[in-house]
Amino acid sequence: MADIVKQILTRPIQLADQVIKSADEACINKQDCAELKSKTEKLAGLLRQAARASSDLYERPTKRIIDDTEQVLDKALSLVLKCRNNGLVKRVFTIIPAAAFRKMSSQLENSIGDVSWLLRVSAPNNSTDEYLGLPPIAANEPILCLIWEQIAILYTGTLDDRSDAAASLVSLARDNDRYGKLIIEEGGVNSLLKLAKEGKLEGQENAALAIGLLGRDPESVEHMIHAGVCSVFVKILKEGPMKVQAVVAWAVAELVSHYPKCQDLFAQHNIVRLLVGHLAFETVEEHSKYAITSNKPTSLHAVVLAKNNNSNTNSNSNSSNNSGNRSNGVSANKEDDDDKTRVAHPAGGSNPQQPFRMHSVVTSTMAMNNQTRPPSKQTNATQKPENATVKKQNHHHHTSVSLSANSLHKGRELEDPATKAYMKAMAARALWHLAVGNSGICRSITESRALLCFAVLLEKGPEEVQFNSAMALMEITSVAEQDSELRRSAFKPNSPACKAVIEQLLKVIEKADSRLLLPCVTAIGNLARTFRATESQMIQPLVQLLDEREAEITRAATMALTKFACTENYLHLDHSKAVISVGGAKHLVQLVYFGEQMVQIPALFLLCYIALHVPDSEELAQAEVLTVLEWASKQSALIQDEQVDSLLQNSKSRLELYQSRGSRGFH
Repeated sequence: MADIVKQILTRPIQLADQVIKSADEACINKQDCAELKSKTEKLAGLLRQAARASSDLYERPTKRIIDDTEQVLDKALSLVLKCRNNGLVKRVFTIIPAAAFRKMSSQLENSIGDVSWLLRVSAPNNSTDEYLGLPPIAANEPILCLIWEQIAILYTGTLDDRSDAAASLVSLARDNDRYGKLIIEEGGVNSLLKLAKEGKLEGQENAALAIGLLGRDPESVEHMIHAGVCSVFVKILKEGPMKVQAVVAWAVAELVSHYPKCQDLFAQHNIVRLLVGHLAFETVEEHSKYAITSNKPTSLHAVVLAKNNNSNTNSNSNSSNNSGNRSNGVSANKEDDDDKTRVAHPAGGSNPQQPFRMHSVVTSTMAMNNQTRPPSKQTNATQKPENATVKKQNHHHHTSVSLSANSLHKGRELEDPATKAYMKAMAARALWHLAVGNSGICRSITESRALLCFAVLLEKGPEEVQFNSAMALMEITSVAEQDSELRRSAFKPNSPACKAVIEQLLKVIEKADSRLLLPCVTAIGNLARTFRATESQMIQPLVQLLDEREAEITRAATMALTKFACTENYLHLDHSKAVISVGGAKHLVQLVYFGEQMVQIPALFLLCYIALHVPDSEELAQAEVLTVLEWASKQSALIQDEQVDSLLQNSKSRLELYQSRGSRGFH
């Protein structure tokens, strides 16, 4: 940068010398030229001082100020040249207004003020307690000069001064999106990343907070990606203080939420692995190493499946026999393939005498995982962890791709509970946003202990941790709903972690009185295709949410039930009957007639599917569903969608066919 600054200073210095020389040669307006010469000499001295201190100058304001100064000196030279001896006739007819000299004198004074401010703001030893004032160039845009001042301090100040400057930028970025853009344009990102990596705890926090606030749009996030934000965040998540790590996790969530295309780049830097490590700390026991491997079955699910292989085989056999008795017209091969993705519900299934308990899942699974972990092939696996607690547990083997316990911040066990809770909340939040629509990242998350962690935290974590965990599960299940391979690997039959997740989701739905309700309802709906025919315990609590609830909750419950009852679900007949058996028809009739617009169409969808699959139901007849469908078919607001109209006509036809055979009491 010093060479660039020297280069841009060369011409202004040369111009200043020419102005001084030409002023000495003036034949007219000598007094005015002498005044211009005096101010130009002062300006030239400041420019030469800037050239000597070029390595300390902050480049962005330097270019702007020196460019303006060069234009002023050009005009000054043109003015004094008119006052030189160019012949008697020309001198007689050359008239220069006094106002031109006054204006030029004022402009030179402004340039002197600008260059003086530039030298003060760029001085490494300048005290931030001393108010520098705003330079004349700031007249039109004072905020820009304030940003320049703070960024200059980030480049040249002490660590404490840099921390205060980062806090000032946080305040500016939080107040106004345009200020954030200016901070990025004026080169603030690199200096903030440097402070985040090298500063004291408070400075690192302020820098990470500023980076998160600056990433408000894809262009800004992309700029930070190119500046190296990923490598800085990885270093902090590995080695930084927990308070800073928590802010970095929050910043990751912010950047990814505003620019989803950077998800894979963060994943390539192993940030997913590091975040899961923080989530697992003191959630499930983890004294050895944590690993994610894509080509070896070292996940929690694979370990438990290996342990319970015989019982799973028997359970799957029984399930296949039960499914074989169904008269649905679907081939046995498809039936078996679909059964592979179904999850035994913790409260039901083939062995109701053995209720599911999360504590036993955590302890037995973690113990089994430690016993089955293969020895490491890496030489660094033999290194002794520095943490004393970890030393006592160092009898565990290590996996080939791992995060050692001592690679996270040493002494984190001593952190206060509030910091630990915030760390978990932000780690869950980052994983939530990283998982959105990304099968690869969801696979990495589910192959780790994260599902078990989310289940534990959903049960007993602080409120913010619970909410972020629920949102993460909602996004992961949303991807799994569309990705059959992920669904089979992440939500295997009889997987303890999966059953733990479902147990907690259902507890929230049954309780139905928290902000967790919406994401948990959505997550259960996303898993609709994984349940077996005998597992209908989730239907009743979902149906109960159709009765006098907030429109948003009712809509979510309706859409979740639709995923159970729709034709695409292999067990749609069983699920449709379950909805009817717990009184779902009467609630849906009320919603179609009197529900808010955002609820009416989803309710009509669900009612049509149920009528299509169980047209001979006495409950549907008593609820006068046919009358409802006939009414709906005449409402233009409800049948604008072709899919709704087609489903409505088919369902009405099926219902009319069966009712015409039966008793008139159906009407």
